[in-house]
Amino acid sequence: MATPTVSRRARAAAPAAAVHYRIECADLHAHLFAVTLTIEAPAAQQRVTLPVWIPGSYLVREFAKNLQGLRATQGRRKPALTQFDKCSWQVDCVPGQPLVLHYQVCAYDNSVRTAWLDAGRGFFNGTSLCLRVEGQTDAPHALEISAPALPPGDDARWSCATALVPSKIDKHGFGRYLAAGYDELADSPVEMGPFWSAEFEACGVPHRFVIAGAAASFDGERLIADTQAICEAEIRFWHGDKAGKRGGPKLPIDRYVFMLNAVDDGYGGLEHRHSTALICNRRDLPQRGVKKQPEGYTTLMGLISHEYFHTWNVKRMRPAEFAHYDYGHENYTQMLWFFEGFTSYYDDLLLRRAGRIDDAGYLRLLNKTVNQVLQTPGRLVQSVAEASFDAWVKYYRQDEQTPNGTVSYYTKGALVALCFDLTLRREGKGTLDDVMRHLWTQGGGGPISEADVAAALQAVGGRSYAAEIAQWIHSTDELPLAELLRAHGVAALEDPSQQAQALGLRVAEANGSVEVKVVLRGGAAEKAGFSAHDEWIGIELPAVGRKGQQRPAQAWRIAKLDDLALYLGDATRCTALVARDRKLLRLPLVLPVGATTWRLFSHDATKVAAWLAPTRR
Repeated sequence: MATPTVSRRARAAAPAAAVHYRIECADLHAHLFAVTLTIEAPAAQQRVTLPVWIPGSYLVREFAKNLQGLRATQGRRKPALTQFDKCSWQVDCVPGQPLVLHYQVCAYDNSVRTAWLDAGRGFFNGTSLCLRVEGQTDAPHALEISAPALPPGDDARWSCATALVPSKIDKHGFGRYLAAGYDELADSPVEMGPFWSAEFEACGVPHRFVIAGAAASFDGERLIADTQAICEAEIRFWHGDKAGKRGGPKLPIDRYVFMLNAVDDGYGGLEHRHSTALICNRRDLPQRGVKKQPEGYTTLMGLISHEYFHTWNVKRMRPAEFAHYDYGHENYTQMLWFFEGFTSYYDDLLLRRAGRIDDAGYLRLLNKTVNQVLQTPGRLVQSVAEASFDAWVKYYRQDEQTPNGTVSYYTKGALVALCFDLTLRREGKGTLDDVMRHLWTQGGGGPISEADVAAALQAVGGRSYAAEIAQWIHSTDELPLAELLRAHGVAALEDPSQQAQALGLRVAEANGSVEVKVVLRGGAAEKAGFSAHDEWIGIELPAVGRKGQQRPAQAWRIAKLDDLALYLGDATRCTALVARDRKLLRLPLVLPVGATTWRLFSHDATKVAAWLAPTRR
């Protein structure tokens, strides 16, 4: 499939667009898109606004900072245009005459959230390029995308990919697309360039995967096979084994587009109703002729699984507070622990159910999540519900103190989901799978609240889970992980921590230097007086004069933390030599004893298999 198609009759029946955008690549080297917005029937005082954030990424990003050269025309008139605030303008119009706005947008953010344009690739979200026409946001919108004029000698043919429904496009995907309203337009990113493209079906639904920046060694067949298996596992998770078959349930999607930007260093994704934008390290793509794929490929599959799961859990079944987006301000909810956290639980679990990893591989991924949470002091400071609400000012604005004052609603939310799943299974009334599907069917795939989640848990489990919700979601109490895992065939051993974690540090090691990035609360490094941005230069050891064991005082330069084991021996104290703001400091460091980290292993393969296997419907 090149792009979704519509019949001639359906195209003729489509309503005329009241709002029309024409997107042109004005200057590839200056990273400038040109936008022409035509409003067929403007208000007398027509206001237009540009969103300050994009749904799914909870930070005010001020997209208007990239907009320039805004001007208005009505026929031969140049109506007065007044800016009201950082992202809104008003135009004094003559009623009954189309209003045309012209402006440019600088596209220099190579992420999934904003817009990018250069001589090799174009990408944009509607929230970055398309002004919102107040009063007409529910009217039909049209998006016309023009192919760029490429530099002389550049024979790379550009194509265009988006999940929007086409109205009139050429064989490369450029042309006119339709959206029911602004929300659909804003929720449909566009990828342009000489990208790799492939199509497949999952449970009868056409899917497309486009990739920009892949190396020549990239194994597209492997990626498509794995992605198809993941998509089918998730469709059947929500809709049962009859999904896609004659007489089966109606699915919420009739098309889907994956857009992946492969770069030298990057990772992330952003979900949309009929598509997702992804970014990954190109070294993590599967490679032809390589039997054992890079570990990063498993991470990429987890990302694909995560964003695709959002097709149900966040894009349709979403927080009640997100029933209608306010694009001009923060939209607060305490439920990201459910919409991101529970999705994070299922992303790796569904990799197992899709046969992309084995039981041991799943436990390794779960082990990593458990240790990430247990090694975050902020879990004892902030509840996962508070973390959800504070995403706008904490999760997306991380600094040196973030691990000490907050917890991730992704990772701890995933462990909360684990605890509910294992509790339900132990009590024998159902599983978290049943809870998720109950929420989907009872709520019609629409907005839900915490009360709805509580009711679904009770409907499946046969009792109230108010105590667990209060303890696991609204308090900072530790989760009963070891007990629940043990009941399902998984034991947790405590192994000695790695050096950085034992000391309570997160560091960067490069070019023979150890830079302190984070000092964790309550650790040995904090007690010694370490601070973020210190450069740890070396250590001093006092002379040892015990009988039969004499050693002169020593001083050593360290290039990495692993050097400590070499130079410290059995010493329990040393003086750390650090540089801070060009000052040399000597910090008395008492070395920790008994610091541990978790290692999960299966002690009952039958119980583990019963937990990880899909529940048939």
